[in-house]
Amino acid sequence: MNIVDRLGMEHIRKDIPVFKAGDTLRVHVKIVEGDKQRIQIFQGVCIKRVNRGVGSTFTVRKISNGVGVERVFSLHSPAVEKIENLMVGQVRRAKLYYLRKLQGKAARIREKRQG
Repeated sequence: MNIVDRLGMEHIRKDIPVFKAGDTLRVHVKIVEGDKQRIQIFQGVCIKRVNRGVGSTFTVRKISNGVGVERVFSLHSPAVEKIENLMVGQVRRAKLYYLRKLQGKAARIREKRQG
């Protein structure tokens, strides 16, 4: 382990739930407007996850007023207050870029059955 990884280890959060691409997430994000601070919820399907220590990110996609919106979050950022895993999706890919071309019922992901 090099010195950059050692320095980053102290910033890694421990309260992150287990999730992968295909899961439906609810991400609570701190928004700062002037001197006020509030929590905004971004709920959608995780289409990508990148694991690189402190630089880990994940991308969440949702449909808002008929328009697809994707947002990339840093996994260990202090701006991310909380991540909730609402549904575990049954997918066969690690990156779900094909969802960008689909709309409506075709863009649904089946829930994984626990057996």
